[in-house]
Amino acid sequence: MEKLKKPIRKAVFPVAGLGTRFLPATKASPKEMLPIVDKPLIQYAAEEAIAAGIEQLIFVTSGSKRAIEDHFDKNQELEDELERRGKYDLLAMTRHIVPAGVSCIYIRQPVALGLGHAVLCAKPVVGDEPFAVILADDLIDGEERSCLAQMINVYEKQQCSVLGVEEVAQEETDKYGIVKSESLYEGLSRISSIIEKPAPDKAPSNLAVVGRYLLTANIFKHLEKTQRGAGGEIQLTDAIADLLKEEQVLAYKFKGTRYDCGSKLGYLIATIDYALQHPNLRDAFKTHLAGICAKRVKG
Repeated sequence: MEKLKKPIRKAVFPVAGLGTRFLPATKASPKEMLPIVDKPLIQYAAEEAIAAGIEQLIFVTSGSKRAIEDHFDKNQELEDELERRGKYDLLAMTRHIVPAGVSCIYIRQPVALGLGHAVLCAKPVVGDEPFAVILADDLIDGEERSCLAQMINVYEKQQCSVLGVEEVAQEETDKYGIVKSESLYEGLSRISSIIEKPAPDKAPSNLAVVGRYLLTANIFKHLEKTQRGAGGEIQLTDAIADLLKEEQVLAYKFKGTRYDCGSKLGYLIATIDYALQHPNLRDAFKTHLAGICAKRVKG
């Protein structure tokens, strides 16, 4: 039990996917670098992790994802130019993308074998510690606290793996890992089973896992034994199903709004909502949207 008492200080970001749903935009640039207003998706994910106390960001990448490494690296030429021009606000923003005390580690996923395999690639760095997995495609705007911070609070009390979940339309269960669970108290339930992308008529519920995981290191031994499942990939969901046989795993209905930025519609909705919250853009953008809506109504 002592191992479970270790704090969560490491987060894994699986970013080796090809982003085919956004081609040709993602032909030369990773989908995680798509901007929501003025920050790329991967930066929102990293900021969520850092705000929750994560100290080590572990990116599982592919050979085409150098832009992610460059984004979090120091750019001395850019900083010198901003300083020369006296643009100190932009300079500070650029310098503090990764704050002091937080490190970035990059691991190559040699073959695209799915989320479970990507997480397994991080084992040499994670070791025997509990850790977070964050999918940047799922942009989550927490209410008072970030989604990951809420989940870590649950982990610290319960000392077991926690999955972020939300209810989805029954006809969309074949897009998610779906859990069957027993309620413990409002927002938290104990998972009894989990299945990857079940057909709507076979789904045990409509409670879907959405891009946020807190996992004990025991998941690695199950990932090492997991065979290829849905889509011919090594599914993290299948390994979690095996983990359930040994230890408790909880489902947490986080407080906040999730944007599915892996889809074009979700990405556009997120862009609009975040623009309406942007301190320098919201008023002008709101006026512009109102004008567009008025024209459409008249038309």
